[in-house]
Amino acid sequence: MARRTLAFFVCSPHSRTGVTTAARLLTDYYLSRNVGVEGFDTDFREPLYAVFFPEATHIVDLSEIKGQMSLFDRLLVADETPKIVDVWHRSYERLFATIAEIGFLEEARRRGVEPIVLFQTDVTESAANSALVLKTTWPDLTMSVIHNRGASPLGRDSLAILARYPASGKFVIPRLEAPIARALDDVDLSLSRFMREPPPGMSIVVRAALKAWLLPIFTQFQSFELRLELQSSEWLR
Repeated sequence: MARRTLAFFVCSPHSRTGVTTAARLLTDYYLSRNVGVEGFDTDFREPLYAVFFPEATHIVDLSEIKGQMSLFDRLLVADETPKIVDVWHRSYERLFATIAEIGFLEEARRRGVEPIVLFQTDVTESAANSALVLKTTWPDLTMSVIHNRGASPLGRDSLAILARYPASGKFVIPRLEAPIARALDDVDLSLSRFMREPPPGMSIVVRAALKAWLLPIFTQFQSFELRLELQSSEWLR
């Protein structure tokens, strides 16, 4: 039997929580393993995710029927290619309202597609409440949280804040020092290629720091993927 096709929704109802960073890292994780990815950038005004992956990403405007069709019709294709949706905070409500209206989650599972929400955490109660609404609406929805310590630090109450989220797993993206973080702003820097062959002109200090940052993140994604495969195997028995 064919493997399930994974459809990731990387999202937050708030800005500056690290959504695009997480979508980029997940995309580069797959590309580093020579796995093709199809991406969708819902920020049609300033589509940064699409800038990083111009050949693999579609820009969609969810305020229009045409944009909704181009997103959801592709997400329902069970071709074993991971689909990654960078959900702009201004598209958040429209996205999940459309998912409910068209019965997307139910249709996806009938077609062998597994929707997964990667919810970005922040210190506000409204973010955790939004995650709770999703889980209450769709109890079987696979949801994990991503705590980006650089984009959206949670401070001393991080454990209590994370406990508010009804998620089955957690990813941590460590904070980077500013000089190292600036290297990530280079749209020509492919993190997947960097893992195989760093740019020759890159500082050895930056190179070492980026590798030390990336490896644990990619390991977390790999562990998550393996858990999903085990769950799928148990379900098929």
